[in-house]
Amino acid sequence: MSGTCVVVGGGPAGMVLGLLLARAGIEVTVLEKHGDFLRDFRGDTVHPSTLTLLDDLGLFEAFDALPQTRIDGVSLPNPAGGSVRLVTLGRLRVPHPYIAMVPQWDLLDLLARAAGEEPTFALRMNTEAVDVLREGGRVTGVRYRSSQGVGELRADLVIACDGRGSVLRRAAGLPVREYPVPFDVWWFRLPARGDPKASLLPRFHAGVAAVAIPRRGYFQVAYLGRKGRDGELRRRGVEALRQELRGLLSPEADVDALTSMDQVKHLDVRVDRLRRWHADGLLCIGDAAHAMSPVGGVGINLAVQDAVATARLLSPSLRRGRVGTRVLARVRRRRLVPTVLIQAVQRVAHARFVEPVLDGTWSAPSRRFVSVVSRFPALTVLPAYLIGVGPLPERVPDWARRPARREPVPPAGPMPSPG
Repeated sequence: MSGTCVVVGGGPAGMVLGLLLARAGIEVTVLEKHGDFLRDFRGDTVHPSTLTLLDDLGLFEAFDALPQTRIDGVSLPNPAGGSVRLVTLGRLRVPHPYIAMVPQWDLLDLLARAAGEEPTFALRMNTEAVDVLREGGRVTGVRYRSSQGVGELRADLVIACDGRGSVLRRAAGLPVREYPVPFDVWWFRLPARGDPKASLLPRFHAGVAAVAIPRRGYFQVAYLGRKGRDGELRRRGVEALRQELRGLLSPEADVDALTSMDQVKHLDVRVDRLRRWHADGLLCIGDAAHAMSPVGGVGINLAVQDAVATARLLSPSLRRGRVGTRVLARVRRRRLVPTVLIQAVQRVAHARFVEPVLDGTWSAPSRRFVSVVSRFPALTVLPAYLIGVGPLPERVPDWARRPARREPVPPAGPMPSPG
């Protein structure tokens, strides 16, 4: 008899994992604390390796029909004028050599509808996991809170995909190693005058930086400043922020549309990593196991790769109804190298790029750097591979693959009540 699994968190990692486990014939329930996926300023970058995953799942054509912006590279300002390409995704030898900018709720809805076709899948919205259940030192399920009150859900395995503020990893007392981060990010939208150009060009001056991510009809702006500055930023007010943005952003961004600091959402950037990703009966993956910096936008990509590896490694044991700690430890061993490598690259970027920008000591790449990149454009492929594919890409197991579907994925129907 197949075992049961509870996945806590309906983000990209949780929904991909839920879909894969259901396609393995495992009884899986995904708990999502919100009533829908409509939350702004989540990571909306879908990278080439995730696009390949959607191909394998038979979902790419449905995904490709979603409104989206495609980005094939990242540039930096050229001290001689214009810009210099730093990352060239178009040179990657992959089926889809670009980053698709799609509202995350559209991706999650697509995954939820596909998973809802599997008879062993259940999605419980408005259901927040608040603690783990234990018996004899082993995690045996979760305690949750929903609109119908507090309840318990037992399972052979609990997988925490509940993000950097994971309730479950705290409840399990898993040891974590934290790394210093010098900056935070403030997110907001600005309408676009005309059609936003599909490229990423960080802009910076006087100790602040901004990246205007092109979307359909607007820019999603990431404003970077020193950590701990949120109170000061809000005391200065929206007009002071607008003045800074006028010196940072292109005229295409309608800065005057920012009328209140309530439109500005603060992200406390963290970089950390669990020393051990599991306890008996519990596994953490994605941001719950390793919070990532927004540098490179690779957090979603890494979390999805975790989910694929988890499904492949654990499905045989889950089918037998018991997953021991040795099997759980295999997930960390598989995913540790790419996690450590990406976090190391991000920390170098913090020290060599972000901190000098915030100190006001770096304003543009050197002429020598520009000359080298211009002469040898193939150098832009390595960072493109690191960002777009990753150091250890995972492929969907054969048992989870489906042929491409040309018709839209049908609605999943009513969600099960928490009961």
